[in-house]
Formats: sequence, C-alpha cells, structure tokens
Amino acid sequence: MQPVLSFTDKGIYCAAGDFYIDPWKPVPRAVITHAHSDHARPGNQHYLCAKDSIPLLQLRLGQDISVQGLAFGEQIYINGVTLSFHPAGHMIGSAQVKVSYGGQTWVASGDYKTENDGISGAFEPLKCHVFITESTFGLPIYRWKPQHNIFSDIRSWIHENEQAGKNSVLVAYSLGKAQRLIYNLSHSVERFLVHGAIFNAHEMLRKHGWPLPQVELITPQTPKEAFPNSLVIAPPSAADSAWMRRFAPYALGVCSGWMQVRGNTRRQNADAGFAISDHADWPGLLQAIKATGAEKIFATHGFSSVMARYLQENGLEAEEAKTAYGAEEEEITGAGNAASSGNTALHIQAPGAETPQTGNGTPDTPE
Repeated sequence: MQPVLSFTDKGIYCAAGDFYIDPWKPVPRAVITHAHSDHARPGNQHYLCAKDSIPLLQLRLGQDISVQGLAFGEQIYINGVTLSFHPAGHMIGSAQVKVSYGGQTWVASGDYKTENDGISGAFEPLKCHVFITESTFGLPIYRWKPQHNIFSDIRSWIHENEQAGKNSVLVAYSLGKAQRLIYNLSHSVERFLVHGAIFNAHEMLRKHGWPLPQVELITPQTPKEAFPNSLVIAPPSAADSAWMRRFAPYALGVCSGWMQVRGNTRRQNADAGFAISDHADWPGLLQAIKATGAEKIFATHGFSSVMARYLQENGLEAEEAKTAYGAEEEEITGAGNAASSGNTALHIQAPGAETPQTGNGTPDTPE
C-alpha cells in the first residue's frame, strides 16, 4: 500500500495533504499533537491542533501565530485527506492525529498515556491500518502503580516531612506534570507555592476554564513563614540551586517515570522518588497498540528499537522510525537519553519571579 504518512528530515509528512505532523523544521502547515516544545516548535507558517491546545501554543510560540483548533472528533478535509484529533491523555489538549486517505487510516499518537489522570482526558483507542506509537518507556521494567497509590505515597511523604520539621519540595515538569500533581493533591494540601515556570502556564489554564486549584508564585518577597504547611513545586532546572536552598530545611521529592529505576533518586540527590509519568508504561503501550488492530506499527522516540523488535517477535509487522522528539517532560535524570534529542523545554518567567541559579552559579538552562 502507498504510505499516507512518511518520515522525512522535517517531520512526519502527509504528501497528499501537504502537511507535517509535529515537524522539527519550519514548514508551511504544521499539525501539532500537543504543546510540549519537542512537538510544538516555532517558525511554522500555520498551525492546526486540538482546540484545547491553542492557549498553550500561543503561550509558548506567541500570540501572533496563525493557528486553527478543532474539537476532538471533528473532521477537516485537506486536499482529499480526512484529518481529526482524538484524546491522547498525555496533558491538557494533547491529541492523537487520525489521517485517512485512499482507503487507509493512519494514526500518529504523539505522546500518550492510558491511565486517566483526571484533567487530561481519557485516552481514546483508535482502529487504524498503521499506528505510529511513541515508546518513551518501551521497556518491560516500566510499570506504573495506579496513580491513587502514588498520590497516597506523596501525601504520606509530606506528612512525614511535617513531623520532622521540614518543608516539602516536589520537582516536576512545569507543563502537564505540575498541574496533574496540584489537581490530584488539592484535597490534602492547603497551599501550593510554585516556581514562575509553573505559575504562568497554570494561571493561563485557569483563565481558560480548567478546574485547577489556585497556586501562589514564589517571589523574593515570599516570607519564610509561608513555607511550612505548604507544598512547593518546582521544575527540574531548580533542583540543587540557590533558589531552592531558601526552603531549608526541606526534603526533595522527584516526580518522574525515570524514578522507576533504582539509583536515579540517589543520583538526583533527592530524598524521595515517585515514579509517576505522563507517558504510557510498558503494559499501557502494548494495550494501546493491540487496541488499534493495526497492520503495521512504527515505534518512535524512546526505546523504539526494543519496542519494534518485541512486536516483530510477537508476530506484528513493526519498524523503528527515527524522529527528533524527546522526553522533554520527563527529562530529569538523564536516564531518558534514549529519547532526549532536541530538548528545548518551556521556561516562562513570571513577573516578580526569580531566575533560578544552578549550583555553580551559572544561569539555569531552560527546563
């Protein structure tokens, strides 16, 4: 069969529709799965995305970008190609892209997870002929606890810190993971103090109607008396920085799927590691792939070669596909080096917030 989508040096390309999905080089028409910077890059002439992604794309790429949004399931026709977005469950606004042409249906997953986190929408299994799957955590060792168990662990950790007279600081990616933590811990945490990189995105989502709890921006004027009985949430770039040391005495917890691997918590100089991810784990990836009924699977970013080989050994036609996507939202330990190319993460300075400094005093790199 003639391919509906192909892998080019600019991105995943649909020749019939003349558009690219999550291109990594500037193109005239970009179809965007979600607003993380390795998938939503600047410089494209026109953007098409799920409707809920528009505010996040504008926050990241500028208010003046040319962008069109579609509701989930709404179809658009481009040169005879039918295109629609469907929930990916990865973060607010994240979508799979379904492309149909010439009797074939292809689905590009972007990033996804199969557990419903309460705010990102439930992942929607899609029947298709060809499925392009991410494979960030495409190894059998990656198996997440149900999120209610993880949040129970985090609540217990916060309580233990309080008993020990320590402040609690959680490190989590600023767009997606931070909102997931805040939303799901809001029934047990009275006050959230956040870094500027988290504050702006969080407040923008609240402004557009997302039912997220209120948070407070940490500024030079934030008194030390505010730290006890609060939960501080900071991006990975703030870990082990002068900005972080103001919370002493504090306990540091890192929230990332890479915490599944023994030793990563210690390498982060963290007191606790919580293996919580916005990507599917190994069973989730296999479950999603099976649900598509696809005749062929392309595995991209992550442990793609392992995933492709596993699928081949289990009787599926599968192939590794090279892309420039990374594991930006999980980039905490470096353990994600199998999926970390092209990482330029969101770093938005809120008014009144400070620029975190690294341990050696140099300006922090973008998160």
